[in-house]
Amino acid sequence: MVFLIDLLYEEKPYARFYVLETIARVPYFSYISCLHYLETIGYSDNIGWLRIHWAEGWNELHHLLIMEELGGSKKWFDRFLAQHTAVAYYWTCIILYFIKPNLAYNLSEQIEKHAYETYDKFLEENGENLKTLPAPKIAVEYYQEKTFMFDDFQSCREPGTRRPVIRNLYDVFFNIRNDEAEHFKTMIEA
Repeated sequence: MVFLIDLLYEEKPYARFYVLETIARVPYFSYISCLHYLETIGYSDNIGWLRIHWAEGWNELHHLLIMEELGGSKKWFDRFLAQHTAVAYYWTCIILYFIKPNLAYNLSEQIEKHAYETYDKFLEENGENLKTLPAPKIAVEYYQEKTFMFDDFQSCREPGTRRPVIRNLYDVFFNIRNDEAEHFKTMIEA
């Protein structure tokens, strides 16, 4: 599916990122569902992961809101594809998690790695232009003003050691890319 999305959206980066971010939120919802279920039936070994996955989902939500503010969700087809792929991916993650959690985490690791590489390439190709464009309001709010749970998804660094600066659209994509790296590291640690 990732390759199809890459092909369909090669010339439409904001729509592509909207679709990818809609899908990227899904594993965290499925992991939380599984962890809640396991905790309910008496397995409480992984309760700390509830907070981390909730924070990761919150972070991905803000990536999605940024892409919506940039116009990535304007077309019906883009929303349709994103939402239906997300539902299928949700159930795939649930099944994989109950078979073997490492399978689900490995799939997410690959998706997050692809997201990092996609944003990195976009920055390389469009960096100078992005530096001339203003940052969306939601990005400034999320990264600088209301940093709710920002430290919680960064499981591989000390709280408060990463405080992004948002001056322009380049900074927004730079920080989204770095968020994806943090998610990737967390999936490896899981």
